Amino acid sequence: MASRAASLLAVVFLVLLSFSEAREYLVGGKSDAWAVPSSESESLNKWAESKRFRTGDVLVWKYDGAKDSVLYVSKEHYVNCNTSNPMKQYKDGETKIVLDKSGPFYFISGTKDHCVKGQKLVVVVMSHRTGPSSAISPAPSPALDAVTDGPAVAPAPTSTASPFKAGLLVVVALVGFSAALLI
Repeated sequence: MASRAASLLAVVFLVLLSFSEAREYLVGGKSDAWAVPSSESESLNKWAESKRFRTGDVLVWKYDGAKDSVLYVSKEHYVNCNTSNPMKQYKDGETKIVLDKSGPFYFISGTKDHCVKGQKLVVVVMSHRTGPSSAISPAPSPALDAVTDGPAVAPAPTSTASPFKAGLLVVVALVGFSAALLI
């Protein structure tokens, strides 16, 4: 009986941990994705549209630091592929950036010609939901010219349940189940 209780406790802990854990995303889903896309369907923004980024998540770029870089830029610099005066520049070949706030993040290649050819990325980060404000929707996606790749837009949530409430429900169900086993 004690081993069942310990196993149950471990499961409960892992379930709760999964609701609060930040995720690490390899940009484009593969190590050679930070490159000029071969087609519109290969755009990094298409990849980003399929993800739900939250504060605390980490983006990871893998690229040849001798030939390219990642620039964190403003919306205006993103739209115009302006590589001068970025907010931050990374050229280490394996860049990790923590998404530390909600809203849009704009990234372009440090090689202007690559950016002009579509090597750029916008991710929209949703905030964590807590307490009574859980009915607030994520930050609106930024409007861009139709000529440029649009931002990754996270769909509006269909439920007002927070991860905490869902986690609590799972815990209550597991505790009830374990109590039934011990009786």
